Parts: sequence; C-alpha cells; structure tokens
Amino acid sequence: MTGLQARLRADLLTARKARDKTATAVLRSTLAAIANSEALPVAETALSVDGPIAGAAVGVGATEAARRDLSDEEIRGIITGEQTERLSAATDLESHGAGEKAEQLRAEADLLAAYL
Repeated sequence: MTGLQARLRADLLTARKARDKTATAVLRSTLAAIANSEALPVAETALSVDGPIAGAAVGVGATEAARRDLSDEEIRGIITGEQTERLSAATDLESHGAGEKAEQLRAEADLLAAYL
C-alpha cells in the first residue's frame, strides 16, 4: 500500500467516526476504484480442468487473487478520473435543472482535489 492509499484509508476512518456521509461515500468509492485497478486480468490458462470441479481452487490461500501494486502516480490518475467523472456529471445535472445534486457532486470533486 502506498502513502497516498494509506492516507485515503486513514481519512475514511476519520470520516466514518465523524459520521461525515459525503466524505465516507467519496472515499469508499475512490478506494473501490483503486482496488479494481489493482486486480490482474484473468488469464485463459489460469483455469484448469483437473479435479472434480473444473477450475476449482484447492489448498490454503488458493482463492487469493494476485494484485498489482500501484504507484502514488497511478493512484493520483485514478483520483483524477473520479474527480473528472463527478465534475462532468455535475455539468450534465445542472443543464437538466438538478442544481442541488450538481453542487453535491462538485463538493465531492473538491474533496478529491485535496489528494491531488
């Protein structure tokens, strides 16, 4: 885990303790996006037809999926993507008359800016 990822996790804990629903939701979704980016693609050769159930994992730790380690720069890229997505959605919502929801998304984007 990188320093930036550890900071996100620590801030999530702080937001949960403070019962800050907005910060908690934003940090959870950002950490989920990071976790998704850490996943390795499933290789065709990873599946085996040996044993009673095709592709079944056997043994201690056999179900653990390999993860890749992301650098702080890659994590910043993910955070930037999350921020851009929120700003784009806010613009769309505002053009459709949902100003309150647009403001909420902009506040979420501002929260993410602190990590960039």
